[in-house]
Amino acid sequence: MKDPIDPPEMLTPQAAAERLGTTVRFVRRLIAERRIAFFKVGRHVRISSTDLAAYLAAGRVDPVRVTAGRR
Repeated sequence: MKDPIDPPEMLTPQAAAERLGTTVRFVRRLIAERRIAFFKVGRHVRISSTDLAAYLAAGRVDPVRVTAGRR
């Protein structure tokens, strides 16, 4: 049984890149530019699964509805 206060899953940059379908270099650039939240554990960098989901949600672009008058 999981504790209700369990921390979110912590991902390495490599694992985050796999989930995003990008390169590790891209994830490391997001970290360097502070465009995604991350944790420093000693000299290791970890990204929580919730922070990765928040990054994706912030970049979401909704579709544009085309009306009959605009083409």
